[in-house]
Amino acid sequence: MAHAVRELFPEAKFAIGPATDDGFYYDFDIDRPFTPEDLEKIDKKMTEIIRSNTPFVRKVLSKKEAVEIFRKTGEIYKVELLSEIADEEVSVYEEGGFVDLCRGPHLPSTGAVKAFKLLSIAGAYWRGDEKNKMLQRIYGTSFSNEKDLKEHLNFLEEVKKRDHRKLGKELDLFSISDDIGPGLILWHPNGAIIRKTIEDFWRQEHLNADYKILYSPHIAKLNLWQKSGHWDFYRENMYSPMEIEGIDYELKPMNCPFHISIYKSSLRSYREFPIRYAELGTVYRYERSGVLHGLLRVRGFTQDDAHIFCREDQIEDEILKILDFTIFILKTFGFDSYDVYLSTRPEKHVGTPENWEISTNALRQALEKKGLAYQIDPGEGVFYGPKIDIKIKDSLNRSWQCSTIQVDFNNPERFDINYRGSDGKDHRPIMIHRALMGSLERFFGVLIEHYAGIFPLWLAPVQIAVLTIAERHSDYALEIAGRLKTEGVRAETKLENEKVGYKIREATIKKVPYLIIIGDKELAERKLTVRKRDGENIGPFAIDEFIGLIKEETENRR
Repeated sequence: MAHAVRELFPEAKFAIGPATDDGFYYDFDIDRPFTPEDLEKIDKKMTEIIRSNTPFVRKVLSKKEAVEIFRKTGEIYKVELLSEIADEEVSVYEEGGFVDLCRGPHLPSTGAVKAFKLLSIAGAYWRGDEKNKMLQRIYGTSFSNEKDLKEHLNFLEEVKKRDHRKLGKELDLFSISDDIGPGLILWHPNGAIIRKTIEDFWRQEHLNADYKILYSPHIAKLNLWQKSGHWDFYRENMYSPMEIEGIDYELKPMNCPFHISIYKSSLRSYREFPIRYAELGTVYRYERSGVLHGLLRVRGFTQDDAHIFCREDQIEDEILKILDFTIFILKTFGFDSYDVYLSTRPEKHVGTPENWEISTNALRQALEKKGLAYQIDPGEGVFYGPKIDIKIKDSLNRSWQCSTIQVDFNNPERFDINYRGSDGKDHRPIMIHRALMGSLERFFGVLIEHYAGIFPLWLAPVQIAVLTIAERHSDYALEIAGRLKTEGVRAETKLENEKVGYKIREATIKKVPYLIIIGDKELAERKLTVRKRDGENIGPFAIDEFIGLIKEETENRR
């Protein structure tokens, strides 16, 4: 692709062009944006290059030689990349007179490419930094045969249909306003009622599991974050401090120091342990505008956060309980498949090797006792401790990072928290951080795409739509809707002077699970004719009978 761009746009400069999990992209510095017509030209030129079956030739050069080659051709981005490579020798690949910096390996020749498709054009800042120049990025994909390519393109079409940003607008769930700011979510009534349903379920299940529910402020003195270590290890993801009465305050990026403060508010005994605190706490993190993405990457979000204070001998048992809780929550929302990772000590960390070993072993043993297959993710733990990450798989088999369990010896030390042991002496507790859904915003975005907006009854913003055939049926429709609402069912009426077919289409587009259609027969018999959103007609029902059916389906969260 890069060779084709060089042939067609000799003025373009070349940045990076990596392979990705399902394709590739290349970033170009060119004075004007690429157009769809340009993609067609590039596609045609690529086909010519493939047919030429030109071999890829690997050459190993000294870094000095490589710098000279790219400097002569004006490839400033390649020169910058080379300046950051520690090796004294680098490899380049040459094909048909086109030379590029690459570690390789490559196919033997261009003719080995059998099926490809250029997919889209996007802007991308050099090195992902908005202070740098905006480049033009071309995305593409390639497969070993046309059949596999076609299957992948069909998959991408399904992904587009399920895009939570598109469905969020169609179903009136949420929006992002330039007046408010990027990465900050406005929850509309339909989205807010789903969020409330999720939160109510979350809170009740935590109370059932012996957690104590907390609330904490959105800001705190800067020295709190310095004490916790976030300011040293996480500063690039925090907002600039604000001064209040001569003291620096900071928007909270985490909830943990607040929960520690509540723990410290009274003397603690070993008899109280484990102490489980949970909060749906809204936090704020600075994300570059180039990486913001609907609900999936935001600047303000609510974590389903919890912190458990326990003795060292309780760590494994608590992790086992958290794993059970996590799997229960995920299955309730329809996620039965996931990948599990055990992330170990990163290069930049705090704490003793002994504590890291104890923590890592406790996580490993819990996973093995549960019989959960897992992979080691070396060096990907947080700065204060190792962690388990659970990546759920949606209905399209895509992975999403949501659940995490982290063991922390560091913060109890930093904040000097203790408990009185059975021996009458002070001891240091262990702190376990965990999130089951991650952030509500991200989890909600995943739910939208997982269900393609077709939420199960218990989550649907409108559960029942009551539609009238004629105006004379309005009073009975209002009576039915009123009765449903008193039973806690989310119902709305459609009484407009429109044909019932139009009302059915509108409700179906909004993906309402059940439609009650009221006509002369229903009015006369005091019965309900019910249509499911897939078009199946069921009933007739007496109102009490139908309410029983709806309540059973809702309570079972099927």
